[in-house]
Amino acid sequence: MSKPELMQYVEDLTTKREFPNFKAGDTITVSYKIKEGTKERIQLFQGVVLQRNGSGNTETFTVRKISGNTGVERIFPITSPFIDTIEINKRGVVRRARIFYLRGLRGKKARIKEKRM
Repeated sequence: MSKPELMQYVEDLTTKREFPNFKAGDTITVSYKIKEGTKERIQLFQGVVLQRNGSGNTETFTVRKISGNTGVERIFPITSPFIDTIEINKRGVVRRARIFYLRGLRGKKARIKEKRM
């Protein structure tokens, strides 16, 4: 099997689900499934998208939120079976594809301008 054939085979194995288009600077809520023993529940993670990385089945996105005066970042694979839904809360206006400078900002300086529709 050549490399393109192998990549096509792997892409056919994974189910591609449709999520809304979002980019760095958008505020989103990711609801993902957590298994605790035999029980399963859905937990929400709301924050600002710092980046989208990769393409196809290996694509990931990083979400950052402030929880109790501490910054928390989480990396989600876009093809994860544990992601239930992704909901866009606000569209942000940023001039970068990766907004890591947000890590060093606190309070009002960490605000992102909202896109007017």
